[in-house]
Amino acid sequence: MAESGDAPVDKPVQVKLVLLGEAAVGKSSVVMRFVQNDFSENKEPTIGAAFLTQKCRLEDRVLRYEIWDTAGQERFHSLAPMYYRNAQAAVVVYDITKASSLEKAKSWVKELQRQANPNIVIALVGNKLDLVQSPAAAGAAPAGEEAEDEEADDATATPGEGGEQPLPEPEQEGESLRQVPKDEAAAYAQEAGLLFAETSAKTGEGVVEVFTEIAKKIPIEHILASTRGGSGSRAGGAQARPNVTLQEGQQPAGGKACNC
Repeated sequence: MAESGDAPVDKPVQVKLVLLGEAAVGKSSVVMRFVQNDFSENKEPTIGAAFLTQKCRLEDRVLRYEIWDTAGQERFHSLAPMYYRNAQAAVVVYDITKASSLEKAKSWVKELQRQANPNIVIALVGNKLDLVQSPAAAGAAPAGEEAEDEEADDATATPGEGGEQPLPEPEQEGESLRQVPKDEAAAYAQEAGLLFAETSAKTGEGVVEVFTEIAKKIPIEHILASTRGGSGSRAGGAQARPNVTLQEGQQPAGGKACNC
């Protein structure tokens, strides 16, 4: 397994990764931030699944993530096993402003632990961190972002608070949107043996770190041994690839690519 020193750099190790979670938690936005360093406010719901790729460079190895971004709607649930079968990693996403999405994430974790590859690396990711941060922490910007903040506030309550926000209150109002305490989710992840992070696909906070931490936990030597033995550990890469295929390397050099 420690053959030529050039092999790890010249030939990336293929790693199949699947994203799971309730609809509208931001799975596709997290992937687009990782792959393209981009964010779209009006992302269309995923139908079935989308396939994307991205490289991640570790100290002595390059991984090539083959990412299956699955649809969150319940009607597509029965298709999920086709995508997580033989996956080496999974990112289970929930929305930190929606408590029910964490319960759905927990059910996905149980399903993976019961039916997926026994060595699968699972990361639990709470997305939409920007919604609970103060404007200063989120990098308050004029007009556009203020309007989005107002929409978020309007969606979660108290009539009469719509547009005017006294200076001391934005942080409290932002934090009041949070329905899933970070400590609670982190404790569950630790108990279930998962990696854990909170992210913002909108600002990019924490996204690259999630995929980097997963890469560090992947049993690469085991994958290489399985590949040499002709096993199906890379299943998924050769399957039909629905929707868009985005090639790696679309970020600016030295940008947000997973590179530790």
